[in-house]
Amino acid sequence: MKIDLHIHSKNGSDGRWYLQDIFAEAGRRNIGLISITDHDSISAQADARALADSYGMGYICGVELNVTMALPDFRDGKPVSLDFLGYRFDPGYKPLADKLEELRTYRQVRAEKILTNINEEFRRQGLGEFTREDMAEIQSGAEGALGRPHIADYLIRKGIVADKQEAFDKYLLRCNIPKMPLSLEEASSLIRASGGKLILAHPNDPNGTSLVAFSPSLAAQQEIIARTMLEYIDGIECWHSRHDAATIDSYLLFAREHHLMVTGGSDCRQQPPLMGTVNIPEYVARQFGF
Repeated sequence: MKIDLHIHSKNGSDGRWYLQDIFAEAGRRNIGLISITDHDSISAQADARALADSYGMGYICGVELNVTMALPDFRDGKPVSLDFLGYRFDPGYKPLADKLEELRTYRQVRAEKILTNINEEFRRQGLGEFTREDMAEIQSGAEGALGRPHIADYLIRKGIVADKQEAFDKYLLRCNIPKMPLSLEEASSLIRASGGKLILAHPNDPNGTSLVAFSPSLAAQQEIIARTMLEYIDGIECWHSRHDAATIDSYLLFAREHHLMVTGGSDCRQQPPLMGTVNIPEYVARQFGF
């Protein structure tokens, strides 16, 4: 059975495809167990489950939460963003829904502040500034949780940059505004109180929000997890589209030693459509009763 427990949709966050297209492609690829894990959004969960049922797939309710963590021994104590996956929670649990709405509202405020900073850069460069109409267009392209990738897409469409990498290098890193901080303790409490499991996402992803920001050493990463996370997490995402074989093997061993669940997924945003391409063993499904 093919398994993919980390997919983003346009309905809920920064995926390029709507749910209908995701599930149609997942059906063509014979994916048997799937989860939509949009950033700070569970708005697509009911529709995703219904589509999974219609295609005869197993479905696990999912979400990806961004957590802020600072460690005095690393980066001079400066905070780092890490991603955690929530699975099998009750999407009707009000404290979780309320927190996600708070995070979603702040994303709007943050995007407006980022655009203000970008306009300052534009003025220095002699470029025309973004207007309220530009902000409205950016919002219209973000069906779910608004974030920097949506602004990057708009910069590309306007011909200001050639690709996302240039958008981040030239504007979005320099003009960034911090996200609303969510602690690991709060994320864990919300997911577990709603009946779910909290999983550390892509811990050794070299291109994403991961423990690489603290250290590229697997041993150092795992020491951080052992020292600061074990009481709050239920598992680790060992298989990921940007995890190499050494990373997978190392984290599988760590998970076994600490009696943690193991999960995996492509982190697919449909550019390109990676869903189902990560080789995840069937015992992952059995952890969730499939």
